[in-house]
Amino acid sequence: MRADLKIISEWVKPGSRVLDLGCGDGTLLAHLRDTRQVEGMGLELADDNIAACIRKGIPVIQGDLDKGIGDWFVPDSFDYVIMSQTIQAIRHPENLLTEMLQIGREGIVAFPNMGYWRNRVQLGLGGHMPVTSTLPNPWYNTPNIHLCTLVDFENLCRELDFEVLDRTVVDRAHRQTLPMKIFPNLFGELAIYRIQKR
Repeated sequence: MRADLKIISEWVKPGSRVLDLGCGDGTLLAHLRDTRQVEGMGLELADDNIAACIRKGIPVIQGDLDKGIGDWFVPDSFDYVIMSQTIQAIRHPENLLTEMLQIGREGIVAFPNMGYWRNRVQLGLGGHMPVTSTLPNPWYNTPNIHLCTLVDFENLCRELDFEVLDRTVVDRAHRQTLPMKIFPNLFGELAIYRIQKR
């Protein structure tokens, strides 16, 4: 399991109801079910990931997040709605975040930080779009259409009147360092947020 998913799982209370948007092969939901007795469901687009979820016994709906999730679920259906390393590939992240917090009491969002110093160096000095461990695809072959920084995400949360309950910023090995704590937008490669409506 990816280390960012381990961090996310620590924020989920045992016995909760969880929706994982862009759940991939269901690894996080299977882990939460097995270790935290979570009642979970995934929403995923890719056929091979749907099949993997079914093999793991994870309830999953095949759907396109760009079309929204409001029609699938009633308000307050879940304790947590999770979107890990998916928001940057969504056409209208502001709409999806709003729907997340209508359907769930809390949202957990993880994304690669475009403000990370290596990204800045590659763009500023190299003159090309960054390619890193968290952004591994070249610009012409990437699913990422809305990259952002920690500052961008927190500004959007303010605009949408969301409260940031918790934030963890880690490097590619998913460790925290002192420089990251002092300058998270510069030294954090991956950001993980827990949010709710004010």
